[in-house]
Amino acid sequence: MNMIIADSSNTEQILPIFTELEQYYFGADTAKAADIRNYFNQQVFSKHSGVIVLLAVIEEQVIGFATFTIMYPAPRLSGQAYMKDLFTSEKARGCGVGKAMLQFIAAYVVQRGCSRLDWTCESSNSSAANFYRAIGAKQIHEKQYFRFQGSELEQFSEKA
Repeated sequence: MNMIIADSSNTEQILPIFTELEQYYFGADTAKAADIRNYFNQQVFSKHSGVIVLLAVIEEQVIGFATFTIMYPAPRLSGQAYMKDLFTSEKARGCGVGKAMLQFIAAYVVQRGCSRLDWTCESSNSSAANFYRAIGAKQIHEKQYFRFQGSELEQFSEKA
């Protein structure tokens, strides 16, 4: 298995795994391939996104991907990494792909001076939470998670 930091040249390679993610989370509301392609080329891989896309690849087929970013400032003049997504193809689950991707990300961010790697997990996704605990990640209880979404975000922004 190879780990690849992706860029826009990998968009076509990403389409199948991202379509699988869309089906996993949204079922019949899955985005169309053309929309996914445009999203990656115009948003994810834009020079302003700040996101790093990691692909786990076997024989040129993407079997997992993760997105993460490094943010500053962080405690003790370091960086803090945040992983937005980690997804493994159903056919590759339980084979160490997710753990290998997290280890790659950990090494990548440590080499860049980060002292912390954070991520969230849907409370309804007990298999993901169990996986994260099994590899030694600690669940953080002292943080609260807040959100503006959809019309609430738009209404709040209008007060600027």
